[in-house]
Amino acid sequence: MSCDPSPSPAATDSAAALLAHVSTPSHASRRLSTPSSHGGSHHKPAPEHVSSSGGLTTTSEIVLAAVGTALLLVLLLAACACCCRSKRRTKARQRFYADTSGYQGGAWDSTAYYYYTSGAKPQNKIGPSSSFNWHSPPPEKHSTAPRGRPALMPPPPPPVPAGLDKNAFSYEELAAATGDFSDENLLGQGGFGYVHRGVLPGGKEVAVKQLKAGSGQGEREFQAEVDMISRVQHSHLVPLVGYCIAGARRLLVYDFVPNQTLEHHLHARGSPVLGWTTRLRIAVGSAKGFAYLHEECNPRIIHRDIKSANILLDNNFEPLVADFGMAKLTSESDTHVSTRVMGTFGYLAPEYASSGKLTDKSDVFSYGVMLLELLTGRRPSDRSAYGEDCLVDWARPALSRALAGGDYDGLVDPRLRGDYDRTEAVRVVAAAAACVRHAGRRRPKMSQIVKALQGDVPLEELDGGVRPGQGPMLGGGSSSGSEYGSSGSYAAQMERLRKKAVAAAAMPSPE
Repeated sequence: MSCDPSPSPAATDSAAALLAHVSTPSHASRRLSTPSSHGGSHHKPAPEHVSSSGGLTTTSEIVLAAVGTALLLVLLLAACACCCRSKRRTKARQRFYADTSGYQGGAWDSTAYYYYTSGAKPQNKIGPSSSFNWHSPPPEKHSTAPRGRPALMPPPPPPVPAGLDKNAFSYEELAAATGDFSDENLLGQGGFGYVHRGVLPGGKEVAVKQLKAGSGQGEREFQAEVDMISRVQHSHLVPLVGYCIAGARRLLVYDFVPNQTLEHHLHARGSPVLGWTTRLRIAVGSAKGFAYLHEECNPRIIHRDIKSANILLDNNFEPLVADFGMAKLTSESDTHVSTRVMGTFGYLAPEYASSGKLTDKSDVFSYGVMLLELLTGRRPSDRSAYGEDCLVDWARPALSRALAGGDYDGLVDPRLRGDYDRTEAVRVVAAAAACVRHAGRRRPKMSQIVKALQGDVPLEELDGGVRPGQGPMLGGGSSSGSEYGSSGSYAAQMERLRKKAVAAAAMPSPE
């Protein structure tokens, strides 16, 4: 029997057998022949008997071969996909590592660090030269891995400073949120800029504080606020939502507090009279916020501009301390911060007004003035006059008489018409009297004030263990003068400070 030289006779025979088996399964044996085209002659191969069992075996082999080939292709495709994904992950991770070419002999080239995740540096990031105190990461320790192995990747850059761990908005986003900073959305303005109400795309209401362009004080205010507010989290402090740096523009984004300020509710014409319980709640809540800044933050924070206009109220009249623009950070070793005179007349502590030395006790004095506002309903000062129109000078002798004689009706806001708790009024009067003492060292800490207002400690703790009204420092007569200074001294100091500020403003710029 001769061999047929035609291509793949076995495959052809198997396919024919499979076709025959599928189409006519009843025929168990059929002769199959394949014509040959070699040499133009037709050779018939030897007849091949295919049994039923033989046909099934051939079919199984074909099916198994096809399935195996398909599985192999699937595995190859899966392996390729895994390799590509692994490469992409490796590249993404390497974006957060230093370029090893920037490492030379234990010193890092700070320009080799990448802070981006999508291939481009965000415009709102602050570089190492800014006052946000960026620090280069520590140098990598020399690797102890054996030679021939690749060195370990250098450590990732340090985490973003707390001041920048917030939403960075573009100027265009904030302009759109505030209606291009329209007058209709203007909430207020101060010495450093304007505050506008805004609505972010998600519907969140915010207050956008835009600092005046070209103001050196405003830039310092911005840097201080972002650096400090990002460090504090307290229920009585207005939270910072984000910030914007766009060229010379500096903007801060806060939560919008809908219920105006304490100043508005105390002094605005036509505003309903605040009840006694609400006033006490505001006094205690704001004192807790200041106590947190002074005693729980590290480093401690001095607000520098405590006043009723910087106490925002929510719809439940819970107070939130706002505007840290004047605030300064001090380390534990610093007892005071000497800086340029800033703040609001009528609230400034006498020692700060005269020397520029700032301590947490300066904040205590300003809080005491605000407490007098809550108690009496009077403004801290009348810009047109001094003397009896200065709240501190008017209140000091009245506080001494009230604590000595127990008559508080002359101090409590007459609009309340006697509707106040007498026991709570004693606490407020004692706390206010202790806060506005002339000597800063004689003033209590804010945490002591909180406890005194809540009735958690005896009032003697505000006066070194002496019961209010019985000690030499809070009694009437000449002793009162020794505690509070000579009559009218606070107003006179404020007048001197005002003249100094006017003269300084009139001086030409040193540029």
